[in-house]
Amino acid sequence: MSMQYTPPRVWRWDSANGGEFANINRPVAGATHDKALPKGQHPLQLYSLATPNGVKVTVLLEELLQLGLEGAEYDAWLIRISEGDQFSSGFVEVNPNSKIPALVDYSGESPIRVFESGSILLYLAEKFGAFLPQEPQARTEVMNWLFWQMGSAPYLGGGFGHFYAYAPEKFEYPINRFTMETKRQLDVLDRLLAERPFIAGNEYSIADIAIWPWYGVLVRGGLYNAAEFLSVSDYPHVQRWADEIFERPAVQRGRRVNRVWGEESLQLAERHSANDFEPKS
Repeated sequence: MSMQYTPPRVWRWDSANGGEFANINRPVAGATHDKALPKGQHPLQLYSLATPNGVKVTVLLEELLQLGLEGAEYDAWLIRISEGDQFSSGFVEVNPNSKIPALVDYSGESPIRVFESGSILLYLAEKFGAFLPQEPQARTEVMNWLFWQMGSAPYLGGGFGHFYAYAPEKFEYPINRFTMETKRQLDVLDRLLAERPFIAGNEYSIADIAIWPWYGVLVRGGLYNAAEFLSVSDYPHVQRWADEIFERPAVQRGRRVNRVWGEESLQLAERHSANDFEPKS
């Protein structure tokens, strides 16, 4: 590092701190402005963006619809986090932590709010009885890997992704530290997938749906443009798994929802019916 930093005795927030998301970062919670969330015609209302955590939920919803479960129909509303939509009063009411994705289920007597992507996956899997085994041992194995992802992804996203791709300056120590951990996690998955077709065993589950938008997209070269830097060819079993899941029709649809960047053909800012995936004439 070019200079030594000595932390002050008491840290004070400086809004001038750099970084791609510096304009929306702050050390306090709560709403910054009053704005109600929109509501569509379906019982399930999703407020999200096609980040890896957002893609988890839209993939699961599309997988449920692929099974013919009509109750999984949903409206997906775009939350532009770079513009601070997540700090609206309506969004904060659904998720006090102001992070996407957030879901409201209006199918019962009273609305149920669900936030944190892992909680949403578990809620939907239990609600519809799909992609989560009922047998205790198999169910626990899915849960093991679901919670592994929730605990590991902050190192990949908040750690490696921040210092490698988003920090205003590149520093060797944090990049090395989080690269080491990211590669260790990839090795964990590669050893696992050398012995089984899917994350939790022989069946596709919410464990795969949770892990693929992070680690599957990473080894396919679509996250942080870091495939070469991380030598992802060292993890052939993760690549095999990632490629197989990528080919699933529901994954192809789910990864487009609430996406507003990249190839125009892959973008779908909002989703309110299956017809929204049809090419516009």
